[in-house]
Amino acid sequence: MLLDFHIFVCHNQKSEVGKDVAKAFKIALKKQGLKSFVAGGTKHKSRVQTCSCLDVCKHCKKGSGAALVIYPAGIFYGDVKPADVAELVHEHIGEGRMVKRLRLD
Repeated sequence: MLLDFHIFVCHNQKSEVGKDVAKAFKIALKKQGLKSFVAGGTKHKSRVQTCSCLDVCKHCKKGSGAALVIYPAGIFYGDVKPADVAELVHEHIGEGRMVKRLRLD
């Protein structure tokens, strides 16, 4: 299956925030019509998965959120909370713009 967006969310935190963020992504993608959509005559698909470690722990320990990466661009975000997900889906997936306040450099 070819994917236009593949989102990996780290669930290696002591809390369940990674799983909560992944669940929020799945809900937001569906609500915003971006899980599977047609644009310019081409069908696009998005997928969300949890993973064990993205090797950016030093950034995540500064906050209570999760780390994640969105491919194909390979943009990393950190300290992401479920409340941030709708904005990430709209801006990054829907509009193609990074959310600078959550981006890891």
